[in-house]
Amino acid sequence: MSVKVKSRAHVAAAAIISADGNEVLLARRPSHVDQGGLWEFPGGKLAPYETGLEALKRELHEELGIEVTRAQPLIRIHHEYPEKHILLDVWQVLEFTGEAFGREGQAVRWVPMDELVNYPFPAANLPILKAVMLPLEYLITAEEEDESVFEARLERALIEDDIKLVQLRAKRLDEAAYVARAERALAMCHAHGARLMLNGDPSLLDQVAADGIHLTSERLMGLERRPVQEGVWLSASTHSEEQLARAYRIGCDFVTLSPVKPTPSHPEAATLGWYQFQRLVERAGMPVFALGGMSRFDANQARGVGAQGIASIRDFWK
Repeated sequence: MSVKVKSRAHVAAAAIISADGNEVLLARRPSHVDQGGLWEFPGGKLAPYETGLEALKRELHEELGIEVTRAQPLIRIHHEYPEKHILLDVWQVLEFTGEAFGREGQAVRWVPMDELVNYPFPAANLPILKAVMLPLEYLITAEEEDESVFEARLERALIEDDIKLVQLRAKRLDEAAYVARAERALAMCHAHGARLMLNGDPSLLDQVAADGIHLTSERLMGLERRPVQEGVWLSASTHSEEQLARAYRIGCDFVTLSPVKPTPSHPEAATLGWYQFQRLVERAGMPVFALGGMSRFDANQARGVGAQGIASIRDFWK
């Protein structure tokens, strides 16, 4: 009995963000093609010998009439459909010239970030939605006993560093103290347009209406299904291929992967290094923040090997 071999396609796609960072450009697939009528991030298949960026520039000129002048890698997604395997090489377009329009007759639309969830997308595009809505930097708070010091440092990070994603990590606090701190941190984050992730049991969301839950790797490996509803962000700490696979299976929206580099607290611990980090991220299927010895100087390196960005305590908590 013959085995049908899946076709394979390598596709470049673009997340084109408006100058104010509040909208992203979508295109609607023609009704007569596969998955017609769904919205997608514009792009197309690579021609022979093209790089992802070369294909992106050509496709966006042909489809939208714009010239890409600056772009950076965002995420690479492998997706299995019943009949084919798709590799989406996604780039964030930072600068372009021209006015985007449907040059091939397709509908195009600038959509506010908070309305993206209302649009139907092909399944392969769904991780891109998460990547587009997530920032480059992820602050993990340090253990801090003094509440006034905690609030002062969080406020500095939100205002001076413009942090938009915060994980409240406070393992020394009992539950009542953690909840009290979380309520204050949530108000501060939302006042500055940032999201707050609680590090703990998902039941914490019954007490604090935070934006999501961050799972420890131990808690992650004890789960078989997503513990929070869709629309609530779910992230997890991962350190291995097995943990990344579990995070994908239960539907995590994003993860941290560590340690990439040595850290001051654990200088002798085994590290992944950028090569191993890239190998793991390539098949993660979701946005991944690089963690462990990270500083802002590592952000471009992290993006270059497929990360969403960097996560850090010491570089943002000052």
